[in-house]
Amino acid sequence: QVQLVESGGGLVQPGGSLKLSCAASGNIGSIYTMGWYRQAPGKQRELVAEFTRGGSTNYADSVKDRFTISRDNAKNTINLQMNSLKPEDTAVYYCKLYNGFWVWWGQGTQVTVSS
Repeated sequence: QVQLVESGGGLVQPGGSLKLSCAASGNIGSIYTMGWYRQAPGKQRELVAEFTRGGSTNYADSVKDRFTISRDNAKNTINLQMNSLKPEDTAVYYCKLYNGFWVWWGQGTQVTVSS
């Protein structure tokens, strides 16, 4: 069994910053992709940023130049540094891990951008 534990969400004013972390534990195997998705009320879940199997990164156009994904391979942890946050970034953020066979999701962490 694999567990993904997210942390770091909260309430922030527009223009502010937050850092999310996701720690994976358990019988992971090889990590193909690991990244962050988000789901706003009434909308579909969407990719925010992820590491691919080859080690490259993918970002949603809406967060490029504002968000940065990083990782600590030794700890099976990824982080998402979010800067210049906008109200439209408000959503539940989910960590996702795919090992080539199974997909696991974290429980989600709420990010609210509001004045």
